[in-house]
Amino acid sequence: MTKPALVGIVPRKNLWPLIESQRWYHIPVKSAPLNALKAEYLAFYFPAAFGKDLQHQVIYYAPVLKVDIVKRIQLFPAQFRHPRKDKDYYQFHLGKIKKLPHSIPSKKLRIIVHIPTSLEKLLNAEEINDLWNTSPLEEKMYQELKVRKIETERQLYVKVDAQYYCLDFCIFCQRANIDLECDGEKFHTLPDALARDRLRNNRLTSFGWHVLRFSGKEIHQNLKTCLTTVNRTIHTLDGLKS
Repeated sequence: MTKPALVGIVPRKNLWPLIESQRWYHIPVKSAPLNALKAEYLAFYFPAAFGKDLQHQVIYYAPVLKVDIVKRIQLFPAQFRHPRKDKDYYQFHLGKIKKLPHSIPSKKLRIIVHIPTSLEKLLNAEEINDLWNTSPLEEKMYQELKVRKIETERQLYVKVDAQYYCLDFCIFCQRANIDLECDGEKFHTLPDALARDRLRNNRLTSFGWHVLRFSGKEIHQNLKTCLTTVNRTIHTLDGLKS
């Protein structure tokens, strides 16, 4: 059975010694990912502040022993003037922190906060995009993109006209970028969802994005045809950006 895991960012250098010595990690309850409490393992992503030896990589992980809900002031008693001192946080109590068999780098610079994943993926991933636990539909598309050596960023947030959108896949091309979406019939065929998708597509297109949407039926029955369309669009946009 696959064991659920979560990758969390270590936002500041002074937090890592605390995590290592006291073996706990905190996430605001309000912004925690949906699967946070199911995670049996927690891994750590280090941003640019950590320097070349650690930056933009997942290197360490630990088992989750238990999770408490506490006020921020309980975690950091000295920070009694902090504006969020009375907010609720999940406190993940951890077992021994260990190194992964090999580090998992982020190939492109992007904002990473939390990544739902599994222990199996943590132990086998070659890069950050391999970690995401998404729908079987998206996983099937991702594996085919990898086979065809089409580099992509998964679950990428982009800001368009003061609105943030999460892209299933972003493909960076020379002249413009592609938003590739995998639409499950159960959700995306509902009238309200169709209206939201149309508004989203129009906004992205008006800011220079090329939006490609494939239904679950297309992906399951005609994946080769879907990828032909993706390749043709990449070619139209003068190829992948290196």
